[in-house]
Amino acid sequence: MKNRLKVLRAENDMTQAQLAEETGVSRQTINAIEKGKFDPSLPLAFKFARLFKLQIEDIFEDEKN
Repeated sequence: MKNRLKVLRAENDMTQAQLAEETGVSRQTINAIEKGKFDPSLPLAFKFARLFKLQIEDIFEDEKN
């Protein structure tokens, strides 16, 4: 799954640690998601969407599309 998390985090001047704290996960989880090594759960995807005031589809893209 492709995602724009790293770009959105940079646009909002956030570190991985800050994003992790805001969403209740570890910095390592944020890093794994940004690198495409881990797909977030649906509740975590909603947390990212609410935080960045976007739709989940604006952050995550199924690579089959």
